Amino acid sequence: MVREQYITATEGTTIERPENRCVYKIGIYGWRKRCLYLFVLLLLIILVVNLALTIWILRVMWFSPTGMGHLQVTKDGLRLEGESEFLLPLYAKEIHSRVDSSLLLQSTQNVTVNARNSEGEVTGRLKVGPKMVEVQSQQFQINSKDGKPLFTVDEKEAVVGTDKLRVTGPEGALFEHSVETPLVRADPFQDLRLESPTRSLSMDAPRGVHIKAHAGKIEALSQMDIIFQSSDGMLMLDAETICLPKLVQGSWGPSGASQGLFEICVCPDGKLYLSVAGVDTTCQEHSHICL
Repeated sequence: MVREQYITATEGTTIERPENRCVYKIGIYGWRKRCLYLFVLLLLIILVVNLALTIWILRVMWFSPTGMGHLQVTKDGLRLEGESEFLLPLYAKEIHSRVDSSLLLQSTQNVTVNARNSEGEVTGRLKVGPKMVEVQSQQFQINSKDGKPLFTVDEKEAVVGTDKLRVTGPEGALFEHSVETPLVRADPFQDLRLESPTRSLSMDAPRGVHIKAHAGKIEALSQMDIIFQSSDGMLMLDAETICLPKLVQGSWGPSGASQGLFEICVCPDGKLYLSVAGVDTTCQEHSHICL
C-alpha cells in the first residue's frame, strides 16, 4: 500500500519532499489490450451476422404486420393460401376452404380426423386409409343440403332416408337378416328375383302382400313346399286360365272317356287331384288317392 505522509511546517521553513519511488500506470497494456480489442471485434462481427440473418429470415418467411407469407392472421382466425404440409397433428375448431375452391386433405399413409371431449377422450373418428374408410362413432349420418337425413347407422339399425334405394350390382343385394321396406321393384325391362339359397323365404305384411308383373310372368320355385297362408280370409286365383299340369289323375271311367273332362277334388289334408267328370261327382270313386 502507498502511504501518504502529511507534514506540517511553519512559514519560512523548507522541507524536502521525498521522491516517489513507485510509479503506477493507469490502463491496459500489452497482450491484455490486444485480447480485449480482439474480443470486442468478435462481438461486433457476431452482432452484424445476427442482424443479417434476422433480416434474411424476415424476407424469406415473408413476415408482415398481417402474418407470415401465405399465413395471415384475421379477426376470424388464421387464413392460409396455397398448399400446406403439417408434420405434426393439427388442432382446430373449424377448417374450411375458400368459396371458389374445394378443400383437399392428402397424406401418403392415411388421413385421420378425431373429435375429443373436454377430458381429451376420442368421441368420434374418421380415418381414410389406402384400402378402407373407417368411421368410429356412436352414430353415423349423411344429410342432404337441406338437412334431411339420407343415411343413418347406429348399433341397432341402418336407416335409408331417401325415397328410393337402387342396387346396381350384378349379384344384387345380400341381407343376412330381415329387410323392412314398402316396395321392392326391378328396373324397367329387368327381372326381379327374390332368392334364399339355403333357407326359407317369407314375405309378411300387416295389410297384405301384392306381387305384380305388368309385362311378364311370376315364378315361384322351391325344393320343398310353397305355402300360401291366410289367417282371416281366402286365397283367390283370378285369371283367364289356371293350369295345374302335374295333378294326380284318377282312372278313366266310361262316362269321361268320351268327353275328356275332369273335376278337381280336394282331400281332407288339402291335397288336390283330378277325377273323371261324370253326371254326378266322381271324387268318392278315387278317394284312395288321399290315403
